[in-house]
Formats: sequence, structure tokens, C-alpha cells
Amino acid sequence: MLNSIFKQSVLAILLVLLITPTQAQQKVLGIKEAEEIALNNYGTIKAKSNNLNASKAFLTETKTEALPDVNISAQQDYGTVNGTTGPLYGYKGLSVASSGPSLANQNWNAAFGSLYLSNVSWDFFSFGKARERIKVQGQIVTRDASDLEQERFQHQIRVASTYLNLLVAQQLAKAQEDNLKRATDVQTVVVARVKNGLNPGVDSSLANAEVSNAKIALTNAQQTVQDQNTQLAIYMGVPPQNFELDSAFIKKSPPNPDPQPATDFSHHPELNYFRSLIGVSDEQAKYLNTFAYPTFTLFGIYQGRGSGFNSAYGNGNLNAYSGSYGAGADPTRLNYLFGVGMIWNITTPFRVHYQVKSQKFTSLAYQNQYDLVDQQLRDQTALAITRINNSLKNFKEAPIEVKASTDAYNQKAALYKNGLANIVDFTTALFTLNRAEIDLDISLNNVWQAILSKAAATGDFGVFINNF
Repeated sequence: MLNSIFKQSVLAILLVLLITPTQAQQKVLGIKEAEEIALNNYGTIKAKSNNLNASKAFLTETKTEALPDVNISAQQDYGTVNGTTGPLYGYKGLSVASSGPSLANQNWNAAFGSLYLSNVSWDFFSFGKARERIKVQGQIVTRDASDLEQERFQHQIRVASTYLNLLVAQQLAKAQEDNLKRATDVQTVVVARVKNGLNPGVDSSLANAEVSNAKIALTNAQQTVQDQNTQLAIYMGVPPQNFELDSAFIKKSPPNPDPQPATDFSHHPELNYFRSLIGVSDEQAKYLNTFAYPTFTLFGIYQGRGSGFNSAYGNGNLNAYSGSYGAGADPTRLNYLFGVGMIWNITTPFRVHYQVKSQKFTSLAYQNQYDLVDQQLRDQTALAITRINNSLKNFKEAPIEVKASTDAYNQKAALYKNGLANIVDFTTALFTLNRAEIDLDISLNNVWQAILSKAAATGDFGVFINNF
């Protein structure tokens, strides 16, 4: 019975050991997956995408503004028609315009009246005003598209940089864990030798200090890991969490340490954005210039009027009216009118001249910014190439440093255990080994960071992401 229970227990434990790791294993987050999630979730990218959609919709609306205005109006009224001779100013539409014969006395005869109106008005020629406005909005769409492209590119760089920073932070935390373990082992050896009177008591104090220093360094490294974890979560638009990253690619040198961009430097997303700003400003200057010219308009009106007052009412027959609704609603008089009009404020060219001049200065300001960014990106490209070369040199030296430091540490440990070296030499070897391991972790990461900086400077993210 006991044997059967023991076998079942062992079987259950084996099943747990086999199943649990698979279920509990955290998914490894690859850098390409992190980039995809970030581009889909980041708030600024969503906002600029909606800005672009708004600009496209407004461009469609702007194109319809070239269509003529077609208005249809109908009204039916009831009231009196007393008239008088004299001036009338309908201030802001607050006065009525009743029309009728000028009678000697006020009366309150009232009937229905109606007005039916259709109106067409078309600014058929305005020296390219409508066309230039459409061009301005088209340039705004281009600007917002460039702004979105630039934000996506910059965010790809930010995510990749944070991913690399988190990777190296995790590696440094591991190095500090190893250093703490060695410091603890040293402490154990030192304390044992001090207790046996083989070394002075100060050695244990130095060993304890090294352990405390290693714990502090580990805590600081773990805090850096948490900081980078949080930053990566922010860029990805996900809740803060502990990411398990793919460190496979960063454990080897890039196959192409000096990759060349696939696109021309002039198409850098940041340069495209400033170029689009210049385009918008130039088109706005052209659009403003069209306001200096007149606008020619075609118009046509067709209207019908009905009234309960008949023609005899105007000859003094005050009984010649009907209060019937049908008598006033039925149009009995029809009129049409069409023509061509021109409107031009002759003082406008003087104002427009300075508006255009101001806009041209704005274009020059954008051009100055473009030139500055262009020069900065070229300098950053040259600096990135230097960084790649220097980081590759350090990467070749780091393994040599680790090998030599490890040999020195093992030698000093053996000598100290045999009373042939002092604690200062031993802890110095411990510090040197820890520094060498950190240099090794950082050196290869710096190679990838340098390649990323070249991608950022040249405007081609493929320089980095396609180099795995």
C-alpha cells in the first residue's frame, strides 16, 4: 500500500516537473516583435496618424469648395403692409421690409404672402485662388504624412536603443550577481583564516566591505534593469513588466559591421519632414498672393412671390385683400435675373504684399532649419562610423581582458589561501575580474548601439534591424 502511494507521488511530481516549466516559461520578446508592438500601440504615432487622416478629409472638402453655391429658399408670412415714404436702415436684420401703398392712416389689414427663391453663385475666375488653396491642403497632407513617417522612424530608434539598454542592464546585473558570489566566497575563506589566526582581523573587515559593495552594486544594477523595463513598456504601450529578451543576436558580432543604407541620404525622414514644411509655406505664399486680384462671379436668381393683397389695394381700395392662406401662398409674380459680377478691394494688394513677404521669410526659416539638420545628420553619420570602428576594437580586446583577469583572480585566490598573498592583492584581483566582465558585456552591446546610431543618422532603420 505504502509502495503504491509512493509510486503515485513520484509520478505526480514528475508530471509537474515536465508540465510546469512549459506553462510557466515566459515568452521571449524579440526585438522585431517589440518594434511591431510599439508602432501599433504608441500614443503619439496614433495621434499623428489621425492628424494625417484629418488632413486627407479636409483636402477632399477643399476640392468641393470650387463648386458653385446653389441656394433654395421658401418662406410664407402673415402680416400687414403699411408703407411710408422715408429712409430705412435695416440694422443687422432687426427691421422688417414691409411694402405697400403709403396711406394717410395706420390700418391693421393683414394677409398671407410668400417668397420662393433659387440662387446660383459661382466664382468662376479668381486668378487661381481655389486651385492654390487645394495645393496648400495637398502640401499639408504631405507634411502630416512626413511627420508620421518621422515619428515612426524615431520611435523605432528609441525602442531599439531601449531594448539594447535593457539587454546590457540584465547582463550587468548577472555580472554583479557573479561578483557577489565571488565576494561571498572570499569572505568565507577570509573569515575562516582569521578565526584560525592565519590572517589579521582587518582582512575580515575588508572582505565584509567587499561583500557590502557587491550587494550595493547588484541593487543598483537591478534598479537599472527595472528602469529600462519600465521605459520599454512605455514605448511599447503595454503595462510595466519584466521582459525576457532575446540576447542571441547580441552575443555575436554583426555579420556586416559597417552596413550601407539602402536609401539615399536626402530621403531621411527628418529631412523629408522639414522639406514638407517648406512646401506648405511656399504654397501658402502663392495662395496669399491670389488675394491681391479680383474675383469674377456668375450669378442667377429665379423667384416667385405671392400675396393676399391684390393690385387694387395699391390704388386706395383697402378692402382689396384676402386673409386666405391659399391666396398668399400661391405665387402670382415670377422674376429671374442673371449676370456677371466682379469684386475687388483695391487696397488689398498693399496688405497682401506684406503677408506674402512674411510667409517667404517663414519658408527661409524652415530652409535654415533644414540645412542645420542636414549638417547635423552628416556629422552624426561620420561619428557613427568612428563609433563602430572603436567599439569593434574594444570588443576584440574584452575577451583578452577577461581571460587575463580570471587567471589573475585564480592565482591570487590560491596564493591567499596558502598565505602567500595579502587581502589587498586578493580584493584587487576580484575588482579587476568584475570590471573585465562588465567591459565584455558592454563591448558587444556598444557595437550594436553604434550600428543603431548609424541607422538613425542615415535614415534607414534596415541598417540595424536587417543586420542580425
